[in-house]
Amino acid sequence: MAFSRRSFIGASAASLVAAGSLDFLSTPHLSAQSPLTPDEALRELVDGNERFAAGRMTSIEHDLKVLKERTVDKQEPYAAVLACADSRVPVELIFDQTIGHVFVTRVAGNLATTEIIASLEYGAAVLGTKVILVLGHANCGAVKAAIQGKDAPGQISALFPHIQPAIDQAGSDLATVTKANAQVQAKLLSEASTVIAPMVKEGKVKVVAGVYDIGTGKVTLA
Repeated sequence: MAFSRRSFIGASAASLVAAGSLDFLSTPHLSAQSPLTPDEALRELVDGNERFAAGRMTSIEHDLKVLKERTVDKQEPYAAVLACADSRVPVELIFDQTIGHVFVTRVAGNLATTEIIASLEYGAAVLGTKVILVLGHANCGAVKAAIQGKDAPGQISALFPHIQPAIDQAGSDLATVTKANAQVQAKLLSEASTVIAPMVKEGKVKVVAGVYDIGTGKVTLA
């Protein structure tokens, strides 16, 4: 399944380039580059999470009115986070970040689907994000349901095949599979995307995985 997804993503990106649909990537006024290096961007996220876990947040002191005014016409996020849709994972809060700092994509199970990859490609190539963090979290309902493999109503079971590689790799322990799933999705992003993969090789972007502990508030890089 991973091969077919990779092939589809690559073919789609290639067709867009051939059709000239990615001309916006070379438009100077759209490229907002953060001055941070990938390692510095990751450090900013890690430091922010340490402040959050310790109850020493600084983002709430920022002048939100000024931030809103400065981000009306453009955005310059230094990091992107692929998180689960779980309501207990408020991305900006747990990294102590404010308006315009983090480009966030969310889907149950923090999965690198075609649409999610497209969004993160835009973040990296156009907005200039320097680090992409795939963030799993403790007690993830999507991962738990995929491990159990029971019938689910509606479209919920469509999530399961994306998580199955992590189950095949890590077994049936929820915490272990959650960590493995974040790593699998990060690997898919860094290798399958025809936009992100070369940026990773050139050292322009770093793709990492992590797990958020809902109880302690800490993020551990996986």
